[in-house]
Amino acid sequence: MFVTNDGRNVLFTFVIVSSLFLLWGFCNGMIDVMDKHFQEELHLNLSQSAWVQFAHYLGYFLMSLPAGWLATKFGYKGGIIAGLLLVAVGGFWFIPATKIVAFWAFLLGVCLIASGLTFLETIANPYTTVLGPEQFAATRINLAQSCNGIGWILGPIAGAVFFYSKDAAGKSTGSQTLWIPYAGVGVVVIVLAVIFYFASVPDIKTEDDYRLDDSTPDVPHSIWSHPHFTMAVAAQFFYVAAQAGIFSFLINYMTTQPPPIPASWDANMNNLATHSPGFLQNFFLGWFEPNKEGGLCISNKLASYLASVGFVCFLIGRFTGAGLLRKYSAHKMLGLYGVMNVLMCLLIFCKLGWFSVVCVFLSYFFMSIMFPTIFALGIFGLGARAKKASAYIVMAIMGGAILPKVMGAVADRYDLSRGFIVPLACFVFVAYYGYNWPKYSKAESLHGVGTIRGH
Repeated sequence: MFVTNDGRNVLFTFVIVSSLFLLWGFCNGMIDVMDKHFQEELHLNLSQSAWVQFAHYLGYFLMSLPAGWLATKFGYKGGIIAGLLLVAVGGFWFIPATKIVAFWAFLLGVCLIASGLTFLETIANPYTTVLGPEQFAATRINLAQSCNGIGWILGPIAGAVFFYSKDAAGKSTGSQTLWIPYAGVGVVVIVLAVIFYFASVPDIKTEDDYRLDDSTPDVPHSIWSHPHFTMAVAAQFFYVAAQAGIFSFLINYMTTQPPPIPASWDANMNNLATHSPGFLQNFFLGWFEPNKEGGLCISNKLASYLASVGFVCFLIGRFTGAGLLRKYSAHKMLGLYGVMNVLMCLLIFCKLGWFSVVCVFLSYFFMSIMFPTIFALGIFGLGARAKKASAYIVMAIMGGAILPKVMGAVADRYDLSRGFIVPLACFVFVAYYGYNWPKYSKAESLHGVGTIRGH
């Protein structure tokens, strides 16, 4: 699975490229926890706090084309190093931002990091698809993106520790410690940049299935003339829109939508904390807190931990999905998972108590394969133009900047359960693209491998 057409074993290259996926998963996981922090510290409503997501995805939108151009001109290696250095600038910017203590300063840091991550996503996503036999392209990109899932699990945990920390008097110290994980990211990416500088990162040419590099006059040369690509851009826009909305408002959902917590649960957790070793007491304390009605609800701290549980479901979906994609067609898997998420969002919308809460975590599972699978289906057969095509697919991530504000506006007017009507509509389009991909690509399945034959 990691041997190129000319016989080169590129397993080590695949491993270090996969580390980039863990990096941006970690950064994205912290972003989702940061939303609730700013709501409380700056007294923002859901729609206003969505500016964090807007700044994050704006960085992707602004830098995706420059990243694609750089990858085309200087190769995969040069683009990756440039992206890592830009992430380092954004990470270290959080140190002065903490001193400035202004919303715009934090948003600038978020945008800078996202700009650097754009280089990595634009380059690493298509690169994983060419590091071995073409029929395993969707499997490899899903496997690499599993590292993204690991980062997403760790990100909310770091956010819970540093964004929701309190002093001995119970006063929040998150504004003073928010810079620590981001400075740590800055150090890590500098080390990664050095590793990539000395590592072998071959620039592999992919097959030009649609003869885009052909000089024949009657052959269409624009990537936009291929509907499987243009529809992939739209599908990625709507998928990331749905993902960003669900991820960014999970903590709000968990603290407001589940049924009231029985007092016995809180007593049991306090008792568990009392009889636990010192280093575990803080972990178990503060899981529940009084709500406005006088009952008990899930606290921000526990909700942050539950965000990590959601990403565990996401990671399980990535690993199992990578295995299923070796047996079944990528487009049918995408269509099926899209339909399942339409169902999950509908059940959440209906406010069915704890059953709806479970459906939120199932939604994470069924979102797992969508981004990398849309990516692999979108750049199918585009040859050397895949780098340029990947830039536009990454640009479609801008959906994550726009739709959370719509979801937040619906939630502000009604409640967060009703807000899930927004991602529901997005998943309808993703399912449509998956099931109709053969018609748009004029291929039976990814590289002609049918649903009955194994990859």
